[in-house]
Amino acid sequence: MKRILFTGGGSAGHVVPNLAVMRELRYSHELLYMGTGGIEQTLVGNAGYPFFRVDCPKLIRSFTAENLKIPFRLRAAERQALGILEKRKPDLVFSKGGFASYPAVWAAHKLNIPVLTHESDLSPGLCTKLIARRCAAVLTSFPDTAEKFRNGVYTGSPVRRELLCGEKQRARKKFGLPEKGSVLLVFGGGSGSRAINRAVEEALPALLEHFSVLHICGKSAQENRDLPSSSSGNAYLRKDYESDMGSAYACADVVLARAGSNTVFEILALKKRAVLVPLSHSSRGDQIENARYFEKRGLVKILPEERLGELVQAVCEAETDPVLGKNLESAALKSGTDCIVQYIKKTLSAET
Repeated sequence: MKRILFTGGGSAGHVVPNLAVMRELRYSHELLYMGTGGIEQTLVGNAGYPFFRVDCPKLIRSFTAENLKIPFRLRAAERQALGILEKRKPDLVFSKGGFASYPAVWAAHKLNIPVLTHESDLSPGLCTKLIARRCAAVLTSFPDTAEKFRNGVYTGSPVRRELLCGEKQRARKKFGLPEKGSVLLVFGGGSGSRAINRAVEEALPALLEHFSVLHICGKSAQENRDLPSSSSGNAYLRKDYESDMGSAYACADVVLARAGSNTVFEILALKKRAVLVPLSHSSRGDQIENARYFEKRGLVKILPEERLGELVQAVCEAETDPVLGKNLESAALKSGTDCIVQYIKKTLSAET
C-alpha cells in the first residue's frame, strides 16, 4: 500500500481541501499529515489520521523583529521534517500550501520523494512560489494560474463530497427553519468575520422581512442577546460553528460570505447565488482577485466591506437577478477532487 504524506496549514483553507482529497484515498493508501500545532492539528486529529507536528514559523506581513528569527526557526523545522520523512518514508508528499507545508516539501526534495502541490487562489501564494520548482506538478484551481508555472496543471478545486449531498427540506427541518420562504446563509470563515457579523446584526430587522437567516458567526463572536421579532414569520438562527456545511448550504437560497477560494468554489459547485465580501485588510489581496474573476463572468455579486451597510439591498438583488441565475445554471463548474486524486495516482504509478 502506497504511503502519502499530506501537508498544509495555518488556516482551515489549507486543511479542508486536503481532507477532501484524503477522504477519497483513505481505503487504498496509507495517509499521514504534517503541519504545525495550529488548526490543522485539530481538524486532522478529529478526522483520525496520524499527525506529525513541526514548529514552522510564519512570515508576518509587516515590519516586526519576529521576522528576523524566521531563518533560524525555519532551519529547525526543516530538520524536524527531515527526521520524520526519513523514518516514515512516504512515497509521495502532497502540499496544499501555506507556511506550514514548506518543511515537508523541503525534506521531500532532499530525499528525492516526489511532491505535488495545489494552489487554490488565482494569484499564487508565497509558499507555492517558493516550492514550485521542487514539485512534479503545481495543480491549480484556476486555469489562468496553471499558465504561470512551467509545470502547472489545471485540475479545479477540491470540494468536499458531503457538501454535494444536501437536501433542502431535510436541511431546513434540521435547523428549525420554515419550509417556505427564502433562506440567507451567512458565514465568514472558521473564526467568523466581525465586520460581516456586525453588519448582519444591524440589518437584521430588515433582513428578516425578506429571509430567514442562518448565521454561522464563528467561535470568537460576541453573544447577541437582543434579537428582533419578525412579523413575516421568518426565523433567525445563530450558531458559533456548524460541522454539517452540506445541510447549511442545502437550506440556503442566497449566501453571504467571504471570498476565500475554497468557499467560492463550494458555492459555485452547488450553483448558489452569492454575495461575496472579500477580505481586504490583513490580506495579500487574493480574495479580491478570486471574487473579481467570477464577478466578471456573471457568477457572483461583490459587496466591498466598506459598503456592508447596503447588504440588504445586495442580497435581495442577488436572489432576484435573472441573469445571475441563468449564468449559474449554464456554468460548467464542478469539483476538482476526482481529477486531483487521479493525478496523485498517476504520479505514484510513474515512480514504481
